[in-house]
Amino acid sequence: MDIKCIIIDDEVNNIENLQGILSKWCPGVTVVASADNADDGIKAIDAHKPDLIFLDIQMPEKTGFDMLKALGAINFEVIFITAFDQYGIQAIKFSALDYLLKPVDVADVQQAVEKARARIATRKQNLSVENLLEFMRRAQTAEAPKIALPTMQETRYVKVDDIIRCEAADNYSTVFINDGDSMLVCKTLKEFTELLKTFGFQRPHQSHLVNFRFVKSFLKEDNGTLLLHDKSKIPISRQNLDAIKKALNSMV
Repeated sequence: MDIKCIIIDDEVNNIENLQGILSKWCPGVTVVASADNADDGIKAIDAHKPDLIFLDIQMPEKTGFDMLKALGAINFEVIFITAFDQYGIQAIKFSALDYLLKPVDVADVQQAVEKARARIATRKQNLSVENLLEFMRRAQTAEAPKIALPTMQETRYVKVDDIIRCEAADNYSTVFINDGDSMLVCKTLKEFTELLKTFGFQRPHQSHLVNFRFVKSFLKEDNGTLLLHDKSKIPISRQNLDAIKKALNSMV
């Protein structure tokens, strides 16, 4: 399992040292960002949504604890980094969290990372179970459920109604979301077609799956083209033209 992590420490040499240890001795751990103060740390967390952060406790202006208090939700694991500070270490131990004493040791880093890896896997499994229960609840109320979209970096849970379209990309699919975002997802277009066919999705072309909620108009150019609300144009293959026209007429 790959882990995205961020290092937050006010000493640049400590960041570089830890990056080197993680790169050499902790396979599957990728440092996606670093910060040398709490405010920049919060920005990095918001931007990258890491699985794990290495957090220095004693930083100028705001401590690591201050930074955590300023965050709305903690959706990642934390490994604290500190010089000897009895109060800080006691608080961490009371909370059953991991910490590393400066200067950090390779074996200690590896051990802390493996503990975090296990907790991250459990948390992601819990999210999958929660999504299953939510899917079943929404099925009873006719609400559109969320679908798990596994990428190389994370699994995102997105409402089916927020998916505009999916486009084939070899054994993957590019999923386009209503907020303007897109992601390469580890599912084939065939899998998405089976999953989404009961939620108003149609496949006008072998490379495209479209949520008909976002169809703006039918264009008579080429063999026929669907214009979507995000201004994308989706081709219609000859063999699917009649089925697509029938689906469009049923929406009227």
